[in-house]
Amino acid sequence: SSGINAEYGVDDYCISDPLAMTIEERGGHGCMRKIFRDMVADDFEVQKTSPYLFPGKVSDELLAEIPPTIFLESEFDIFITETSRLARRMQRAGRLLEFVSIPGATHVSPYYHLYPGSNGHVLYREVMLKIAAEYIHSEIKYT
Repeated sequence: SSGINAEYGVDDYCISDPLAMTIEERGGHGCMRKIFRDMVADDFEVQKTSPYLFPGKVSDELLAEIPPTIFLESEFDIFITETSRLARRMQRAGRLLEFVSIPGATHVSPYYHLYPGSNGHVLYREVMLKIAAEYIHSEIKYT
């Protein structure tokens, strides 16, 4: 399977008009605009339509050639809308293996192990083990 990393967004929705966004998406809006314009893109105005910068802008023809993919997302993630849209496109193209949304989780939930007294990463670990057992190492039995 492939890996589309939504750590910095899938399309430019995360830096578009914040009025249309969820509360969580709005919270990351200013930061994401700065990251894309000042850190990720070499020349944002030239690259803003590039699927290399925003994987969600890939053509349907190229999307059909992407390896089968699993999306692991958080219910309250700052990228939930754009990730869901790309997952639907991949499903139509026959390239989506799974779309998993972790209930109640936020963008930083997988990293909760870094915060004392928090266990938000436990559910992510369980999901990742199930994915590995089913799609990567079919001989692994998840218990």
